[in-house]
Amino acid sequence: MKTSSAILKYLLEKDVQWSTYCVSILYNYTFFKSLKINCKFLEISCDGIAWLFSWMAFIWIINSKALLQMQVNMLMGLILDIVVVAVLKSFVRRRRPVSIKDTWVIGPDKFSFPSGHSSRAFYVLIFFTKLYSLPFFLLIPLTTWAVCVALSRLILQRHYILDIFAGVVIGVLEARFLEFIWVSETFAENIIGFMSASE
Repeated sequence: MKTSSAILKYLLEKDVQWSTYCVSILYNYTFFKSLKINCKFLEISCDGIAWLFSWMAFIWIINSKALLQMQVNMLMGLILDIVVVAVLKSFVRRRRPVSIKDTWVIGPDKFSFPSGHSSRAFYVLIFFTKLYSLPFFLLIPLTTWAVCVALSRLILQRHYILDIFAGVVIGVLEARFLEFIWVSETFAENIIGFMSASE
């Protein structure tokens, strides 16, 4: 038990050192310094609550039978992501590299592991590349966005490298899990019908 605890402590210390080192290297370049303001927009673009409510609004506004199955499955994955990340954060309770003082950022919590933005970005990326393929010309900007979101977590010092890596892995696994529980078009219609009737 002491050995595993010592290994974990060593890994976390190295994670902090490498994260600090990477941030200092990035900040030596004017490009990354100027990118910091864009990172804040990336942060908002991948916020969990914003994605959840925006996607529900998308389902309500664009009530198309052709899209309904995709919309419901994506919504299930977004809810799964929020739950998984929240449970892991409350269990691990690792503090962020620096305290968040940007009051205009949507609901940042104080725990760092795993990165919810990274998990969400890569869940969305895998969803639209493997489960519901978008046209090829949209995949390049989507991939760029997902990678930039993950990188922005380090630049903004919201997370350590290990948090980001764990988030990416979780996002990929969530998309793969959704592949196994993918709901049919009929089931998706029943869910939306039930929700509409209950209103």
